[in-house]
Amino acid sequence: MLELSDVIVVLSVSVLSAACAVWFLQRPKASQMRPFAEPDEPMSLLFDGGVLHHGTNAALAELALQPGAHGWNDLRDTLVPRFPGFSDLPGAGAHGRVTIHASDNRTPDRLEVSWRGPLCWVTLAKGRPQNDKAKNQSDTKELINLRRASASLPNPVWQEDSSGKVFWYNPAYAALFQLAHGGPVDPEIRLFSEGDQDAPKRVSLRTEAEEQPDWYELSVICVDGVTVFHATCINAVVSAENAQRNFVQTLAKTFAHLSIGLAIFDRNGQLALFNPALVDLTGLPAHFLSARPTMLSFFDRLRENRRMPEPKNYLNWRQEIADVIAAATDGRYQETWSLETGQTYSVKGRPHPDGATAFLIEDISAEVTLTRNFRAELELGQSLLDTLDDGLAVFSASGILTFSNAAYNTLWQQKPDVAFADVTILDCISVWQAGSEKNPLWHKVEDYIGAFGEREEWNMPIILNDGGLVTCQLVPISSGATLLRFRVQSKMQKHALDLAENSAD
Repeated sequence: MLELSDVIVVLSVSVLSAACAVWFLQRPKASQMRPFAEPDEPMSLLFDGGVLHHGTNAALAELALQPGAHGWNDLRDTLVPRFPGFSDLPGAGAHGRVTIHASDNRTPDRLEVSWRGPLCWVTLAKGRPQNDKAKNQSDTKELINLRRASASLPNPVWQEDSSGKVFWYNPAYAALFQLAHGGPVDPEIRLFSEGDQDAPKRVSLRTEAEEQPDWYELSVICVDGVTVFHATCINAVVSAENAQRNFVQTLAKTFAHLSIGLAIFDRNGQLALFNPALVDLTGLPAHFLSARPTMLSFFDRLRENRRMPEPKNYLNWRQEIADVIAAATDGRYQETWSLETGQTYSVKGRPHPDGATAFLIEDISAEVTLTRNFRAELELGQSLLDTLDDGLAVFSASGILTFSNAAYNTLWQQKPDVAFADVTILDCISVWQAGSEKNPLWHKVEDYIGAFGEREEWNMPIILNDGGLVTCQLVPISSGATLLRFRVQSKMQKHALDLAENSAD
């Protein structure tokens, strides 16, 4: 039989073993603990030469490390995702200390590393508790700044709840409401009746102090169920647009009375302005021009209506139109179009500000016809005068040779039509002196042509180098011009003239 003392020992051992078993079974596992939860005891580790030498139970349990079995790299692989600045080596230098903060908001959020020689202490701890007083001071300062910013805004800003009532506004809104309604802000009354539109738009507001309404651009933004309104005064923009519109209307009225067709294309190559004369000259319908066609469509339609010369090669038509547009943009385009109908158009392209281009189309059929008739009459008159035996030469009041017939050119061997410069009376006198005998009256011819006022007809004899006799008759004509008529005398006339001169002697 067992003694009483032995029984007591057995019972004590059994109770102790049962208690240990219960404690072991009820102990929370490391995997069931919240990651990096802050325990009652500090989470500290001690490394010696890079090998884990000692650690608190909380640190060893949370990080699943064992002294002697793990080293510095094992700890670094575990902590570097949250602490990117974790060092590759345990310490640098004889001694030092460094604090690393976590990249997220979980705890522990601070890592303290200190070392002295081969020993290195690593402590995981919660960061400094946030100072509620400092936070309140920061929030108060931010609130003051926001209030100052909203109070100094020149544009009205207000907020409405889901029911459309105004529950916040800045002083600019209150001042504008006072001008519009003559009283303090009423949350039930909207300042702008169009305020329920969820898009920027222009709205007008008539105040008691102004006869003309004020214009605002209203921007609406919905944030967290609250509608924020911003109203920006755009009176200057509206005035500028009205002035521009009035100016364009004035130009349109002015251009409406022009007989020259005008087509102005904007910087995008679309027709921006045209006058009624363009419709008449081009035959293009008004609805086509009002649709703002492009330059290519405009010229292509002109070709279809046969209001411009038909291209010889239709394949190169687009390139030719592109060249026309480029020349007009540079201000170099100016052509005369001869149409199948017999009409003649003068087309000019001119650049305008802001990349615009203007085309001017003018019907010059009458001028061309008049010019052609005048040229035909001149040619006819020239042909008639060329049939005369007498040489004719006309000098202007300034002494420039303006006309000569074939007999004159043959007599004096002159070709004034092919001269590069104007032929003057001095040039002609030099030719006459070289082809005739010495005559002291040549200077009188120069004085007669350059004289002003009334002039009488005057004759002078000229003896050519070959002995022929020529009578030069000077006759004043219109516009101060002078006609010189060179008549070649026959031998009988010359003999009679000699007898008359001898009898006179």
